[in-house]
Amino acid sequence: MTYLLNAFSLLLGLVFDAAAALFVLRLLAEASRADFHNPLSQFVYRYSNPVLAPLRRVLPNWRRLNLAALLVAWLVLLLKQLALAALAGFVPALPGLLVLAVAALVDFVLITWLVLVFGWSLLSMLQPDGYHPLLRFAGALAAPLLRPLRGRLTVGMIDFSPTVVIVALLLARLLVAAPLYDLGARLAG
Repeated sequence: MTYLLNAFSLLLGLVFDAAAALFVLRLLAEASRADFHNPLSQFVYRYSNPVLAPLRRVLPNWRRLNLAALLVAWLVLLLKQLALAALAGFVPALPGLLVLAVAALVDFVLITWLVLVFGWSLLSMLQPDGYHPLLRFAGALAAPLLRPLRGRLTVGMIDFSPTVVIVALLLARLLVAAPLYDLGARLAG
């Protein structure tokens, strides 16, 4: 029976992660001013807008940060934590659940950026069509992290700024997200 429960929790986690990814990508796309004419930007906008449009009337943007998308991503990850705990037969305390959801959101954003920077740097080394929608979308979302280091860590023809950003993101996962998870687990009981 535990094999079936593990399979079900994996599928449930994938569904919640896909929903959270949609809203995190919307958050990052608006923050980095990704090209709206890109088909991937339009996909993210089209499928996240029915949920975010009513919320944006109540919760407007702060600078370039879409607070409604941030709230919905946090709520999705909160529901994921609650559903996985319920499947395990455990009901966490509310403060612990809230902190676990914050930790999951921070970790999810860091992993998303990690995948985007790694994927963009890998694709740019392979020299595909520069106008490919995936390359342009990943480049736009990775640009705010890479821009401060661009051209400063170049040796010959190789730019090491993506490597430094990836290491910084991994360190942020270890030093920010992991302690938040530990705090949430202690508070959850």
